[in-house]
Amino acid sequence: MADMGGLEQLHGQTVVDADGNKVGTIKQVWVDDRTGNPAWATVHTGLFGHKESFVPLQGSRPLAEDQLQVPVSKDNVKDAPRVEPEDGHIDERQQEALYQHYGLAADPRQQDVPNRREAQASSSADVRARPGQGRSDRASADRASADRGSPDQRPMVRSEERLKVGKEQTETGHVRLRKVVVTEQQQVSVPVSHEEVRVVREPVSAADRDRTTGRIGEEEREVTLHAERAVVDTEVVPVEQVRLETEVVTEQEQVGGKVRKERIEVDDSGQNVTAKGDRSSRRKDRPRPSAG
Repeated sequence: MADMGGLEQLHGQTVVDADGNKVGTIKQVWVDDRTGNPAWATVHTGLFGHKESFVPLQGSRPLAEDQLQVPVSKDNVKDAPRVEPEDGHIDERQQEALYQHYGLAADPRQQDVPNRREAQASSSADVRARPGQGRSDRASADRASADRGSPDQRPMVRSEERLKVGKEQTETGHVRLRKVVVTEQQQVSVPVSHEEVRVVREPVSAADRDRTTGRIGEEEREVTLHAERAVVDTEVVPVEQVRLETEVVTEQEQVGGKVRKERIEVDDSGQNVTAKGDRSSRRKDRPRPSAG
């Protein structure tokens, strides 16, 4: 395995497979108990990064400041066996299953069971401490002393899964704006006028009698009558503009999923457990499992 620097540098790096495809981001680094060399790393994979898969660091090499290439494929990592560490360790059976899955041979120099060391600034003192860096306080010294002491005195780390919800854009349908011609009957009231004949009879005045010579004979008069008639025609008039617009409507949607969490139980057959800070109080009954 190429020199990849300290554990702090491995944490958060992007893992790419042998073909350069992105696999995920390193969350934890698992080191050999005896040599302290990094042996495995866990990365977040899956649609929302819910799954944590083990990736071998054997044969890996840094590509850039924040990228690490491993000699396996992305599909191999996604299909890797699910490992359930106990007390911060993975046993030989779990290691063998991982080696067989990736088609790798176990390194004879790393036969000790790997131990998980989180490569974070908030991790244990032996992971982050370097000569000339950091401040040496009492808490760091106590943690370092506990790591060098009996393994049974080391703190047990309890972990739990939490829902990590993401969002994706999906297509829900199509809306079309279409114009069609519809014929309907329409009634309109229009005022029209027409001429009518009215017979007017008036006596002949004396003045008219002197100017007119009366005679007996036939005579005709004709009057032309006029009337208005409604004429129906159509014209095209723009009356309205219609267009489609989209708007974003936000609503609350309830989502759920199953999560697992670890629960630490205390088996005190000799009733030797005392509450921290109150050594005078002893439990008379057998302790119940902690709710976690």
